[in-house]
Amino acid sequence: MSIGALPVLPPLGRGPPAACGVVHLPSGGRWDGGTLQREIARRAALLVAMGIRPGARVAIAHGGTPHFFADLFAVWRLGACAMPLNPELTTPEMRVIEEFAAPAAFLADDGAAPLATLQAPVRCLRESSSDRANDDAIAAADPPADAPALILFTSGTTGSPKGVMLSFAALDARIALNLQHIGVSALKRTICPLATHFGHGLIGNCLTPLYAGGELFLLPQPSLQAIGRLGATIDEFAISFLSSVPSLWKIALKASAPPAGGSLRRVHIGSAPLSATLWRNVARWGSGAEVVNMYGITETANWIAGASTREVEPADGLVGRMWGGHARALSADLEEVPDHGEISVQTPSLMSGYFQRPDLTRAVVRQGWFRTGDIGRIDAQGMIRLTGRAKLEINRAGAKIHPEEVELALESLEAVGEACVFALPDEISGEIVAAAVRLLPGAHEDGAALRARLAVRMRRECIPERWFFVDEIPRNDRGKVDRQAILARFSPPE
Repeated sequence: MSIGALPVLPPLGRGPPAACGVVHLPSGGRWDGGTLQREIARRAALLVAMGIRPGARVAIAHGGTPHFFADLFAVWRLGACAMPLNPELTTPEMRVIEEFAAPAAFLADDGAAPLATLQAPVRCLRESSSDRANDDAIAAADPPADAPALILFTSGTTGSPKGVMLSFAALDARIALNLQHIGVSALKRTICPLATHFGHGLIGNCLTPLYAGGELFLLPQPSLQAIGRLGATIDEFAISFLSSVPSLWKIALKASAPPAGGSLRRVHIGSAPLSATLWRNVARWGSGAEVVNMYGITETANWIAGASTREVEPADGLVGRMWGGHARALSADLEEVPDHGEISVQTPSLMSGYFQRPDLTRAVVRQGWFRTGDIGRIDAQGMIRLTGRAKLEINRAGAKIHPEEVELALESLEAVGEACVFALPDEISGEIVAAAVRLLPGAHEDGAALRARLAVRMRRECIPERWFFVDEIPRNDRGKVDRQAILARFSPPE
């Protein structure tokens, strides 16, 4: 793939190009670029009247609609910092965020009951009117490049929050690099089935196509019925680009007929390990579309590497080359190693740090390099192959086991729909390997049968000793396996 110069983006405060558009598929609401720009200006004037100034933090407690993007760009128009929150947070969780981050205001939409008891002002800008004669007089601010533009919360809404701070410069760099590697033409019509309060959905699947001047079709939290119509929806709206998580595809490949119109040009899959089998199956379903296994972390403004079916043969853990920046593998002593170690990256889209947690920042950022916590290899051509996650590592009598490796092996078996592998305490080994498994309809394998099938694929210490068969693998709002829920359900009482 030939890569040219980085595209020059308009400042975030000016909003995306006028050629863009936003469509909310559940309601059919459609905004063209002019409507979006007018809404941004109107809401910016309202925020000024509320006392919002450059550098202020503004929580946006709704998402997945054109109104969310109008609020987001209005915050940026003032040079303020947006904090998109999961709309499903409870009142106590919202209070934790308020106490920790002290936002100047919460922006709500319909149904803002969890916000009723907060101390900060709560406003819905959807129906509010401005007293200004000319809302366009609110000129786009020119904040310092290193000023915070986003704080994305990755954990801790019931305890100590962990907020990733991304600067205006980091977002500019990430979006520009995405456009450089994807190409504007592939982003003409994008569908987003992801939430807009985390990096994959917001930065990769929404901001990138909007700044390409494309039309964005929002399908937040799609139902089983909506996923079952995915192919038909792609054809109906001539969708050219789609990004999602492996769990969506595990449903879509069974429930939805493939698109037949030929509009789909590119598919991204990320946020969780992608097996080679699923990768190939999505490529077949996409009828010639380029399917890319993406590697991204909230701390790097999401996507930082990708492996495309146009360039590589799908393989477990293969996430491709860096999209700007550098990667290296580190030993346990944090020394660079030529073979297998923790992946560390240097990228222009790196976070400024964890909000109010310099201790956490120091633990993972060293001289501009970010320790991802992912274990893998980098070959001489710069291809990254992940083999596991250091933080999830199971220590079985000294043998280090990466759950993702076992999960991919299990999910390659014909009888297995999904699997979550985790550690259980053991008096002799310290930890043993356990697996929660969802079998496919009609399958009747038990633990002994699965153990026998794995025995010809994996070393003995990786094979689970405890098996739990479930109807569903729990997932969090980002579409990732909720390992804490699995642990809470199956761990023995203390």
